[in-house]
Amino acid sequence: MFLLRRFLVLLLVGCVAIPCTRLSADEAARSANSMSVEETLKTLNARLSWDPFFKSGKLISRGHEAVFFAAGSNEVPAAHSSENTAVIYDNKDILTLQAPFINNGKLYFPPLFVASLKQLFDESQQEDASRFRIAAIIIDPGHGGKDEGASADYVVNGKKVRLIEKDITLAVSKRLYTSLKNRYPGKKVFITRLNDTYPSLEDRVVQANSVPLKDNEAIIYISIHANASLNKSARGFEVWYLSPEHRRTVLDKTKYTGPNALTAIFNSMLEEEFTTESIEMAKAIENNFKKNFSTLMPSRGLKAEEWYVVRKARMPSVLVELGFVTNAEDARLLSDPAYLQQFSLSIYNGIVDFVTKFENWNLAS
Repeated sequence: MFLLRRFLVLLLVGCVAIPCTRLSADEAARSANSMSVEETLKTLNARLSWDPFFKSGKLISRGHEAVFFAAGSNEVPAAHSSENTAVIYDNKDILTLQAPFINNGKLYFPPLFVASLKQLFDESQQEDASRFRIAAIIIDPGHGGKDEGASADYVVNGKKVRLIEKDITLAVSKRLYTSLKNRYPGKKVFITRLNDTYPSLEDRVVQANSVPLKDNEAIIYISIHANASLNKSARGFEVWYLSPEHRRTVLDKTKYTGPNALTAIFNSMLEEEFTTESIEMAKAIENNFKKNFSTLMPSRGLKAEEWYVVRKARMPSVLVELGFVTNAEDARLLSDPAYLQQFSLSIYNGIVDFVTKFENWNLAS
């Protein structure tokens, strides 16, 4: 991001000194030979984010992006058809391409600019398809429907308020679901319920284990809950993963067939890998909770347990306990929409940190 901001400043400073002329026959011809926004977006299978103040744009296609700066202005077109601009691709590569330009208030793209970006987007997509990556994310709001989960009654501003776990988990999960879908348009993001329904524990796991994946694709599972205790002073968030001592079958036997001894070895290796990745994901989520709730709610740490959903899901999985509905201080946060957004953001940032680290591991290997 620092590199992107630095180039924005340099280019804006440079634009001040660019001489501009009135519309000429050459400029009119250039507009006729260039591509409109609609043609460009269709060719690139992209969407455009445009900043009219800075005359800068971002083309986003299949999870990749190119930031560019247009020549000219709404009133005065660019002076030279050969003018170039810096294009920042995926926030790391800097290219020099013939500049898009503004003519009579409309944005146009040189065909060579579009062709160059199409090649980059296509190559990136081919690379994405070939390397190991997380292709799907399952968000599981705990409880629902007839199963309320934990609950507690409080008096807030003279009114009786009932705090119910199933409502808290759904509110946080829906925010998280939307954020992840916006962040990862190229990944499959699922949520086990979007309303006050009751999918059984088995239903949730079957949905997760039934997601079709290619050989180079992985999936992760995040179950969201709120805590309760007879001890009213118990409070804080915690993140659980499956105990490494628990033995389970994670190998898909429809894909891997062979001698039982060899299958057992492969299953054990995959089990260990899932445990390691689950712990890494739990750490990433806990670290972001600590950042957002450092003075508001204590961390109860990472814990290992054989919860049904993490035990039965054949993938890296964690269970997040947001806080205690039975504690007055935690309840104050769990009943506030602004803090529910912070809970969601903490999990979101943790998932993003883990996905980035996971995919970089596999990119380097």
